Amino acid sequence: MLATFVIGLREGLEAALIVGMIAAFLRRNGVSLKPMWLGVGAAVVLSAVVGIVLEVVSAALPQQQQEAMETVIGAVAVVIVTFMIVWMSKNSRSMKSTLEAHADSALKGGSVVALAGMAFLAVLREGVETAVFMVAAFQSSLSPLAAGTGAVLGLAIATAIGFLLFRGAIKLNLAKFFKATGVFLVFVAAGLVMKSLRTAHEAGWVNVGQDTTISLGWLAPNGSARAAILTGVFGIPGDPRVVEVLGWALYLVPMLAFILWPRTWRPAVAAVPRLQFVSAGALGIAAAVLIIAAPLAIPAAPLGESSTPAITSTPGAGVSLRVTTGGNTALAASSGSGTTASAKTLIVTGANGAESSYPLSAHGTESHAGRTASVYSATATPENRQEPASLTVAALTELNGGRMPVGISPSSNPGPFTAAWTHKGQVTVWLVNDSIIDAVNSQSATLTLSGGGLASARTIAVSGEDGWHVPEEHVSAAVTELNSFESASAENVLWSRYLPAAFIVAALTLVAAGRRNRRQLLVTAPSP
Repeated sequence: MLATFVIGLREGLEAALIVGMIAAFLRRNGVSLKPMWLGVGAAVVLSAVVGIVLEVVSAALPQQQQEAMETVIGAVAVVIVTFMIVWMSKNSRSMKSTLEAHADSALKGGSVVALAGMAFLAVLREGVETAVFMVAAFQSSLSPLAAGTGAVLGLAIATAIGFLLFRGAIKLNLAKFFKATGVFLVFVAAGLVMKSLRTAHEAGWVNVGQDTTISLGWLAPNGSARAAILTGVFGIPGDPRVVEVLGWALYLVPMLAFILWPRTWRPAVAAVPRLQFVSAGALGIAAAVLIIAAPLAIPAAPLGESSTPAITSTPGAGVSLRVTTGGNTALAASSGSGTTASAKTLIVTGANGAESSYPLSAHGTESHAGRTASVYSATATPENRQEPASLTVAALTELNGGRMPVGISPSSNPGPFTAAWTHKGQVTVWLVNDSIIDAVNSQSATLTLSGGGLASARTIAVSGEDGWHVPEEHVSAAVTELNSFESASAENVLWSRYLPAAFIVAALTLVAAGRRNRRQLLVTAPSP
């Protein structure tokens, strides 16, 4: 309510002052005020229509498009209040003479339409500014009824003050009034910057700088009066994000400096261009420093080329995994995509240093461990595995975990045995950015033995390194590390690109203003 009240009061008083100045001039010249009131009425009606249309169109849109519309309205409102404050600061002293000059021209032309048009345009600017700013404030308000009440009260009081000023019944220090309300509106506009950045994210336009900075629940608990003031009036959410705080500060600090900077501290006219060039240079240096230094803050890429540990069915045993990328190969047969991609091979290194390689086939992507991962599999026996065709009793004991299989005795079955190997199951690997986040080998091996004193063939399951999986804690740690890295990389875009771009735009603007001011100084400088 407070925000809309001040907006209505300030904007309404500006409009009332304009109307009062025109009316006073026309009365001094004995001219009817009817054409002026026609223009004022038309401007008020059109301004109200603009506000109603904006609100109706915004409410009729789907949710995401509503957020986009609110972003646009908020951004326009910020531009309007900024222009309003700057314009009033520069033109408040000459506003009366300018309006009287326009009214005098309309009178000399003898055109009632021109006089009505002058009043219409003079009030329309204030009315449209008020409508857009009000709509943005309504959308940020916690209570539309309270916001509407504040707006009506502000406009009503502004009208009454304007009438009393016109009648000479009261005197008001307009400079102090506009300065005080200007400071308040700067805080409201800075809140609109935060709100617009929030809705821009919800609309899918701004996806950087979304880390939470601080929780303000301790300062303004939900439902409290302080929360209503902080969020409803000044537009500051309880969980401001990095980009929102940055936008708030970049708007608030320069605007407050513009309003509150003492006139005695302002540089001489001749020094203004030089100061603008120096400021532009400082902004350019700051942009260059950010472009160079910000990427250095990104942590080293996780996972990388390091191997991934996996545990086997044998207690205390384990293997390590890594993926290598070879030349291009057609994966159409394996993945069904008909595309060409880099061939990937899984290298499994056993505890004894022996390596087995599995050519991988791609199977698209799926959600795994909270990430979208590329899925690969291998179904064949490792391509470099050399299975012995004959086994001694010692070799069979080693394959069976240090003991002879049940039913085979070294005394009655001295070996060597003829070995026939069979592998079942498959290897599945989940990759993110070509790094392993998880893998499992569900393969098992069976061994059919014959000869060596056996009366008939015997089939046994072979324990060892064929079955393995990545421990769950390693999967969680790898995903957490990867998420942190990607978040840091994404957030770094704000500091290494967007913020330097804003500094560069501001620097170019200052350079252009400095050149213009210097040309004006050269034109107005007295000739020798």
